[in-house]
Amino acid sequence: MPPELLACLFLALVAVSASGAAAARRHPTPANSTATGNPVYIWPLPKNFTSGTRTLAVDPDLALDPRGPGGGASAVAEAFGRYRSLIFSPWAHAARPASAGYDVATLTVVVASADETLELGVDESYTIYIAVAGGANSIVSGATIEANTIYGAIRGLETFSQLCVFNYDTKNVEVRYAPWYIQDEPRFAFRGLMLDTSRHYLPVDVIKQVIDSMSFSKLNVLHWHIIDEQSFPLEIPSYPNLWKGSYSKSERYTVEDARYIVSYAKKRGIHVMAEIDVPGHAESWGNGYPKLWPSLSYMRKIFPFGLFHLGGDEVYTGCWNLTPHVKQWLDERNMTTKEAYKYFVLKAQEIAIDLNWIPVNWEETFNSFGESLNPRTVVHNWLGPGVCPKVVAKGLRCIMSNQGVWYLDHLDVPWEQVYTAEPLAGINDTAQQKLVLGGEVCMWGETADTSDVQQTIWPRAAAAAERMWSQLEAISAQDLETTVLARLHYFRCLLNHRGIAAAPVTNFYARRPPIGPGSCFLQ
Repeated sequence: MPPELLACLFLALVAVSASGAAAARRHPTPANSTATGNPVYIWPLPKNFTSGTRTLAVDPDLALDPRGPGGGASAVAEAFGRYRSLIFSPWAHAARPASAGYDVATLTVVVASADETLELGVDESYTIYIAVAGGANSIVSGATIEANTIYGAIRGLETFSQLCVFNYDTKNVEVRYAPWYIQDEPRFAFRGLMLDTSRHYLPVDVIKQVIDSMSFSKLNVLHWHIIDEQSFPLEIPSYPNLWKGSYSKSERYTVEDARYIVSYAKKRGIHVMAEIDVPGHAESWGNGYPKLWPSLSYMRKIFPFGLFHLGGDEVYTGCWNLTPHVKQWLDERNMTTKEAYKYFVLKAQEIAIDLNWIPVNWEETFNSFGESLNPRTVVHNWLGPGVCPKVVAKGLRCIMSNQGVWYLDHLDVPWEQVYTAEPLAGINDTAQQKLVLGGEVCMWGETADTSDVQQTIWPRAAAAAERMWSQLEAISAQDLETTVLARLHYFRCLLNHRGIAAAPVTNFYARRPPIGPGSCFLQ
């Protein structure tokens, strides 16, 4: 059945099934509540949806019915398997009554394209239909996800999994407020989380867990701040001594580790944007190659994402005049240290562009010599508000990470400030708004390691995730202290149920444990 016809039939079904008391209402359902007026416990909030008043039972032997050119992709089957494991308890199959009848026994996933290319701006849209099986009004029945790409299908599977709720009385998984019609797509193409593995090494399994948790909130870019002045933990075979800058031999990432992380993330629709922060954060390079110029060609083989972060922040040039061979180099070219900083950044950009990367630089480069940056440059804001408006006014692209609200190591920033931070603040021109790729929350690692990184990230990162995914009008219409807070409590509990150590929502300082006994829905 063509998607357009299916949509029309489903909406007709919704209209018919709403002919009872719910249909008697004269006003449409708000964009953030169900047909019964309850908050929608889907995070992030979908773009458009309608719901009903029925409760449907989901078969613990839920089967996948792949359709379309991309429906049979291994990434779709693997994602379905992951989400089925999250939805159902390990004992669900064994406890299934042989004669039981279920409303949803099959999940049909229709994917229009088999192309598995993951690039910035890939179509992540999806549509979900869930209706009662059988009955006089069942024009459409069961559950269906439609998407143009496998990555849209993966986003749809996440939403479907959040609609599935375990009933402790019946011991069944249910979809409440059916029938559902959801049409969803992200507001911004770049929805990032920066992870710092230089200040503290994070094992591969921890990075995998972070990637999993990102997919639960539909974040789609892992900005991997792999190295910094404190350590260089990544293997670069063309320069085998570089990782002598690691803290120890057991705190390193092999090439195989890095490729595995990229592959693991791709299966969840997540890009990995690597960062080599030069020239201001490259002290750890000196342990292996004191005279090394940035070498990026091997990195290109590991990190296929189209954006590469070159850093460029916090450059202290005073030491350059105190280093004899650098001073000689400056004198021979009649350069000041400020001019040398500009030369270095532009040269690194040139190398990255030759390798078919789009260079990303921290905002100091724009503040110092913005008129000289390559036109393809993406400027990464962090120092404070008001930078992206200046960047896009010059025709460059921007990513917002204002440290006052989106630096997760700032433990005293409450979730409300994270949630209300707006990447398009101060930008009213539609064409300039399109130059804002999105935003990123940053998990700097000076005081975060395996013991506390997840509870520092979550649940505040989820607040930013909804800001970057959901439509501005819908999220702005919600009351922070009632609707949004209840929904965020619920999502934090969902993360906990999925094994993610998300801290209480309302802590005065993020990542602290609860102050006393209580429900995760109220802390």
